[in-house]
Amino acid sequence: MSTLWHGRFEGDPAEELLAFTVSLPFDRRLWRDDLRGSRAHARMLAKVGLLTASELASVLDALDVVEAELAEDRFTFLASDEDIHTAVERRVTELAGAAGGKLHTGRSRNDQVATDLRLFTRRELGDVARRVVALQRVLLDRAREAGETYLPGYTHLQRAQPVLLAHHLLAHAWTVGRDVDRLLDCRRRLDVSPLGAGALAGSSLPLDPRATATELGFARVFENSLDAVSDRDFVAEALFCLTLLGVHLSRVAEEVILWSSEEVGFLRLDDSYSTGSSMMPQKKNPDVAELTRAKAARLIGHLTGVLAMLKGLPLAYNRDLQDDKEPLFDAFDQTKLALSAMGGLLATSRFERRAMQAAADSPYLAATDLAEWLVGRGMPFREAHALVGALVRDSLKRNVALTELVAAHPSLGTEAAALLAPGVAVNRRTTPGGAGREAVATQLQRFAQFLEATEHRLPVE
Repeated sequence: MSTLWHGRFEGDPAEELLAFTVSLPFDRRLWRDDLRGSRAHARMLAKVGLLTASELASVLDALDVVEAELAEDRFTFLASDEDIHTAVERRVTELAGAAGGKLHTGRSRNDQVATDLRLFTRRELGDVARRVVALQRVLLDRAREAGETYLPGYTHLQRAQPVLLAHHLLAHAWTVGRDVDRLLDCRRRLDVSPLGAGALAGSSLPLDPRATATELGFARVFENSLDAVSDRDFVAEALFCLTLLGVHLSRVAEEVILWSSEEVGFLRLDDSYSTGSSMMPQKKNPDVAELTRAKAARLIGHLTGVLAMLKGLPLAYNRDLQDDKEPLFDAFDQTKLALSAMGGLLATSRFERRAMQAAADSPYLAATDLAEWLVGRGMPFREAHALVGALVRDSLKRNVALTELVAAHPSLGTEAAALLAPGVAVNRRTTPGGAGREAVATQLQRFAQFLEATEHRLPVE
């Protein structure tokens, strides 16, 4: 069996070795990036005189054939094709003859795979960023539709103060906006071409790394060949960005699960984004949200696995780095699926406005407003807090309406009691960025502008 290193060895590799080291089943998805890098490398070799014009033409024609075969699923893989790079080079050599055998001149699989993976990750980060922006658009649209609907805001999963539904939805929209920043920032940082670094030390041949970097659209060229072939910071960083995004999606999913329960009843899922039970006919389950919650755990596992794999590697390339691809590929796949599914779920769900507002109209949720009303009349906040807290305790202990106790209190009275009426407290939030009507109206405008600016930052690739 012919391998890329067969000249050094007398016998064939053991079947167990091949089975353990083969990466073709998962790295074959890099074929477009491998072809793109090979074309750039071939043109550079011709530019510096290591390929003739006719040899370059033969190689490029062969790469075109390989592309068509792979795109149309007509490419025949052989048992000796250890990875996608081996398979492409082997087929190019079959098609182009001796010229194909020159394609790997000055190139190692070490800088080749690093280049392919950077091209792939750069493209996928842009795609995920676009999908996050699409989710933000759904959240903005639903926030606009929400109008003056309000619900309880929560801390410790206990009802705290009334907030506008639009304010709650925009909280998630701003959160994933930071994820877009991280994705694009990671993309900027990985935009470095490793091609030309060779196995670890560069080459004695007159290679031109800047030419290949320019053709491949990289912003920069590597500064250190050892670093270029061993660096997988971009894999770990991309996984972190995807993992934190997954955690944020999981938080949205958790609220969907809670809100759609009969015990809360704030949300009704559309049939198209729900599942049923194989045994219980009445069931309508939030499986999309539950799986989104599970995917976050899966992403955390991928991140920690890659970090653990990287922590003990000496310079430069080690075969351990082959294990960077499966978690990265899966993380991109699962994140994109979750974004699409959660976007559809949120776009089609129905908010139960009456249930939300009924829960938020409890007079106890206006307790902070009572304390602030007293502060506005000169009472120290801690004294006001204690006074209102005592009234709440008395109301619950004696089962007397809080409104009645407030109206009868000498420091409060009927004017203060009016603050406990339904829909009043949410209107009293006036500070910038707060949950009140005027502040949220301003926030809606600001977020729309922010989202438009973000869309202009998205890569076109």
